[in-house]
Amino acid sequence: AMQKKAQPLLFESLKTVVTALDCEKIRDARDRAILCLGFMTGLRRSELVALDVEDLSCSRGGMTVHVRRSKGDQVGEGRDVVVFRGSGETCPVAAVEAWLVAAGITTGPVFVGVDRLGRPRHQKRLTDQVVRTVVKERARAAGLEEFEKLSGHSLRAGLATQAALNGANLRDIAKQTGHRSEKILSGYIRDADLWRNNVTEKLGF
Repeated sequence: AMQKKAQPLLFESLKTVVTALDCEKIRDARDRAILCLGFMTGLRRSELVALDVEDLSCSRGGMTVHVRRSKGDQVGEGRDVVVFRGSGETCPVAAVEAWLVAAGITTGPVFVGVDRLGRPRHQKRLTDQVVRTVVKERARAAGLEEFEKLSGHSLRAGLATQAALNGANLRDIAKQTGHRSEKILSGYIRDADLWRNNVTEKLGF
């Protein structure tokens, strides 16, 4: 059976979605942090919502994210993932820092619910289902045509595909995403390859 692969949210689309947010609003600030960190780390949804403030350490160059036990990690020692600081609105470090400050979160879950009045519900950790909603709803609001095909997995798939498009190798992509299966990863690279060096590009029509 064909495994239904997630539609990747590529970097240009991520930029479109993030730019459409109004980060004066606390929920938008949170969603920007989810989208940017989710994309740049390539984490699984469950790993993303499991993050605590204590798992993040920032430096001038970027942020180290400590991923505690995860699906691919039977021994449970976790692993570290680094994201660099960027200069634009998609910078995951700036996005997370801005959200934590706005929400007054200094400890415990990084991503929590926000009530109707825009108040963060401290210690109410988001479920991984919310990541899916954030990706779909925000993509729709930003007018992305592909929003219906997107899922919570689209950020992770997006990083893997975009990195492949930009010439990263399998090992380096796996180092970021924590993929154990080369088969899954090489699928993303194959998809990226269909777009790279495509003959129709050379036809100039």
